[in-house]
Amino acid sequence: MTDDPAPHGAPPAQIVDSHCHLDFPDFDGQQADLIARARAAGVTRMVTICTRLHKEPTVRALAEAHDGLFYAAGTHPMYAAEEPLASVDELIALAAHPKMVGIGETGLDYHYTADSAEVQAVSLRNHIAAARETRLPLIIHARDADEDMARILTDEYRNGAYSCVMHCFTSGAGLARAALDLGFYLSMSGIAAFPRSTELREIFATAPPDRILLETDAPYLAPPPFRGKRNEPAYVAHTAKVGAQLFGMAYDEFAALTSANFDRLFWKAAA
Repeated sequence: MTDDPAPHGAPPAQIVDSHCHLDFPDFDGQQADLIARARAAGVTRMVTICTRLHKEPTVRALAEAHDGLFYAAGTHPMYAAEEPLASVDELIALAAHPKMVGIGETGLDYHYTADSAEVQAVSLRNHIAAARETRLPLIIHARDADEDMARILTDEYRNGAYSCVMHCFTSGAGLARAALDLGFYLSMSGIAAFPRSTELREIFATAPPDRILLETDAPYLAPPPFRGKRNEPAYVAHTAKVGAQLFGMAYDEFAALTSANFDRLFWKAAA
């Protein structure tokens, strides 16, 4: 085994981009090319995320049009106050589609939208109820809200178990531990590969390797050597290389591990 994603001209190890936004304007008309580049890099499956439910038909159509592309749907916390409140029944109905594999992204964001904290919490609890009912994983966005996030996730888990991934995890060690104690997953984005993200990598290093996922959050957060440029699913391979080094694994071993983790959590998209 090797640290090189594609040694000596061999096909690259298969990996998954568990979170991207291929419906965003950055990618208009380019999705087929993006997906082709991702496959060439070994990224055989992707989950594209709907952040406003009125856009769900567009995101669903993308997933229907491409093999290996799945989707999730919910209301992003930054939009919770400006979008109609997502009901539990509405989310459950959407989840019946065979390619809808997750609930969200939802969560709490107090960085830009702390004034809507109350409605964000209501929205989050509705998404949790839908995740519990459908058995689909909850996809959590958390920013500058660690204490409230840990409290709500833990309180709701007492009301009934559900599965969850902390998407693009950049929060503190306390929220990481709370999530891991509930059996949840942490997802590594390109931020974890930034040279100055030492503290974040230390948090990931304390997590069980079987609770780690990979993502791009494309078009955002491109890892080195593409930092500052538009991100795309193919670049998740660069984050995977950093993750493999962090956990002391060969690249293909880490790729297989994180793919198995994805299959276990996102069971509707399992290979």
